[in-house]
Amino acid sequence: MTGGKHPAPTCSDRNMYSRILIATDGTELSDRAVEQGLALAAKLGADVTAINVTEPHSSAVTGEWALAFPIKEYDAVAEASAGRILGKVAEMARELGVSCKTVHVTHHFAAEAIVDQANDHKCDLIVMASHGRRGVARFFLGSQALHVLTSSTIPVLICK
Repeated sequence: MTGGKHPAPTCSDRNMYSRILIATDGTELSDRAVEQGLALAAKLGADVTAINVTEPHSSAVTGEWALAFPIKEYDAVAEASAGRILGKVAEMARELGVSCKTVHVTHHFAAEAIVDQANDHKCDLIVMASHGRRGVARFFLGSQALHVLTSSTIPVLICK
């Protein structure tokens, strides 16, 4: 080694990533990111924390819909949905022999919850999908992947 630099880690380094957080919203694109994250975890012998985030009722259900879809109902539907989504991830992890914890974070914005949970679980990699919104949709809806990329202090693997 020269100049005090360490060689860049490679995928053959078994301890390169030991704790991987995989964010999922249950969409087809997100499922592909889950598959890739779990395959990487299996190859590296890493533990996984799978996370699903339910945004606050006030940001997800607005206007007249808020009256028709009360917060109690919203929470029940969100909990059932998260259970299905995370159950599927846990089963896939089991089939690959990957240790997997599941976390459902409620009433938070996705990007903030993903970064917070990665830090709380001492993860060294975040894996998530990017839905690739462009133009006006990106302006109004924002990009959760971009928010995670810009606010995370650990590496983020974006799957498309």
